[in-house]
Amino acid sequence: MPMLNVRGEEFHIRIDGAEGAPVLLLSNSLGTNLSMWDPQIPAWSQHFRVVRYDSRGHGRSPAQDKPYSIAMLADDALAILDALGIEKAHWCGLSKGGMVGQWLATHHGERLGRVVLANTAAHMGPPELWDGRIRTVRTQGMGVLVQPTLERWFTPEFRESAKETVAKVSEMLATTPAVGYANCCAAIRDMDQRESIRAIASPVLVVIGGRDPATPPAAGHEIADAIPGARRVELDAAHLSNLEQPAGFEKAVTDFLKG
Repeated sequence: MPMLNVRGEEFHIRIDGAEGAPVLLLSNSLGTNLSMWDPQIPAWSQHFRVVRYDSRGHGRSPAQDKPYSIAMLADDALAILDALGIEKAHWCGLSKGGMVGQWLATHHGERLGRVVLANTAAHMGPPELWDGRIRTVRTQGMGVLVQPTLERWFTPEFRESAKETVAKVSEMLATTPAVGYANCCAAIRDMDQRESIRAIASPVLVVIGGRDPATPPAAGHEIADAIPGARRVELDAAHLSNLEQPAGFEKAVTDFLKG
């Protein structure tokens, strides 16, 4: 089922794992697609029915040029669950996917089991930074953002030692529709969940990249401090910690989800 019609819009999805297993829904970061989760799928699909999707305006999910919000992106995830007949799922989202997860856990906690919020933030300012990035990508395209983004997302030693992985992420960035990227930037710019996440009652694990300049450790600790009972784990990684520390990420999430 590579494409799923959701409320008249197409979303690219992939499902791995046995039917009847607990469902784990994965949500990608800004500028990537569902293949960012490839390293974790062999292990996670042994325990879960893993559903992943290209978020709106990313990968093979079409990019409509209209205002996006975190609430809209969360509604997409709910609609995908509905279209697949899934009442409840665990959640794992990284960066933008973690922002969507915060909104879902706040407003639709009954649809979620355990929630993993990785390398993310509840608020990301200043607005001028995002406005500048939106102008850049709309006028110059995605290519100009690729190298500086890779430098934020991976530590220098990982960029040197894991060139194949870095090249794959570079390709994801370069092929992300500029319109989809720009509108998701606007959604992040307008987001402030610092107070609302205090109402989250779901079990939460916050994964923090100890060397993450995009969503610094302080942002992860702020989330964990705000959500009652939230656990936290810090990995020696920059922003895409599931790629830089795949084994540690996979184990931390698996142990948490299996409770």
